[in-house]
Amino acid sequence: MKLYAPWEKAFNKLFTPFEHFLHAQTTTGLVLMATTVLALILANSPLSEIYSNFFHITIDFNVGSWRLSHTIHHWINDGLMAIFFFMIGLEIKGEVLSGELSNIKAAILPILAAIGGMVFPALIYLYINMGLDGVSGWGIPMATDIAFAIGVLVLLGKRVPRSLVAFLVALAIVDDLGAVLVIALFYTEQIQAIPLMLAGETFLIMILLNRFGIRTILPYFIVGLFLWFFMLESGVHATIAGVIAAMTIPSKPRRTALDFSKHTKNMLDEYDSYPVGTDNSLHSKQKAILANIKHSIDEVGTPAAKLEHDLHLPVALVVIPLFALANAGIAIDFGSIGSTITQPVSFGIMAGLILGKVLGIFGVSWVAVKLKIAKLPQDSSMSQVFGVAFLGGIGFTMSIFVADLAFIDNEQLIFQAKVGILIASAFAGVFGYLWLRYIAKNSDTTDGLK
Repeated sequence: MKLYAPWEKAFNKLFTPFEHFLHAQTTTGLVLMATTVLALILANSPLSEIYSNFFHITIDFNVGSWRLSHTIHHWINDGLMAIFFFMIGLEIKGEVLSGELSNIKAAILPILAAIGGMVFPALIYLYINMGLDGVSGWGIPMATDIAFAIGVLVLLGKRVPRSLVAFLVALAIVDDLGAVLVIALFYTEQIQAIPLMLAGETFLIMILLNRFGIRTILPYFIVGLFLWFFMLESGVHATIAGVIAAMTIPSKPRRTALDFSKHTKNMLDEYDSYPVGTDNSLHSKQKAILANIKHSIDEVGTPAAKLEHDLHLPVALVVIPLFALANAGIAIDFGSIGSTITQPVSFGIMAGLILGKVLGIFGVSWVAVKLKIAKLPQDSSMSQVFGVAFLGGIGFTMSIFVADLAFIDNEQLIFQAKVGILIASAFAGVFGYLWLRYIAKNSDTTDGLK
């Protein structure tokens, strides 16, 4: 009897691509939670010095006189996280082409809510930190951690309608796009023109690969490595290369669904016409038919969809846990935690992620629905959108990532930022879950928020 890991057993069931996405995000959220707790334990244990020193070990790559030297922490944040951003790029592209963002009428509410959920937190943070050293951290509370937020929503099961989950997915995807643009435009210290031009040329090569119908992943991977390197040298954060590269991966099938169905039925009819051997062995023609059907399956699928599916577990089980281990471990002095959370950076982040996200997501959604600009997700209520707005305040992964960019080499501000992110994300997640589980009314119940 074959044994399966929990996620393997789940994935052997018949799931739609959207359901695969939710399972992968839930897995990511659970693993992320576990590694965050582990990082906090290590940072506050007798092993704290070993833990800290490990991520400051330098790894060098030398070719002749050329040298690329970074710490393990840097390699994780600039290297491995490029894979995370590549998957984000694939998710954005998929949602725009055929997902929740492909229909503008259905997408208008999550788009407006996401914009509100980015603008209001940034404005609140700026108001609190204007003229202070931490003002550059305004991008930190703009982010929503898609894995954590969706993981919490999925845990509620049938208590929330599927359309509300789709609303949060679309919102988080738009939020991710906003975070990518903020990182690219506002957290780049100095641009090096020549590497940036070379990055542009490698991006053009990847576009040409797509236009010439190259669907094998290897050429995109090789050119993508050069794109990442040139982006790293240009001064623009190297992880942006992941998003840019994702845009070039082919996302249109060679064979239409109708053509695939007809072709497969014909092949199966021919397959059944050959007698089965006494030892259940296949006829040589049957083997050829099976190979033909497999080729057709590859043609009706797309490299982009396959990559996104294949990357979810490696990102969930390797990339994100390593990022959490390298970045979430902060030594907490409980005697001074009260003074830390009252610092402008910590307080600004907490106010942004909690108050700002609720004002932005729920407030903008309420106005859009009242003005009939958009409609609520099917079978949902404004009360449930209020709960989802709190889940949008789970910043974590992207917020920590932006904090490291905003406060480079300022360990004190980075510490304050991480404390604010952890407290706000925990509060937003717990409150959002409790609200949706015990308080939020469904679409059939009239309540004060509806």
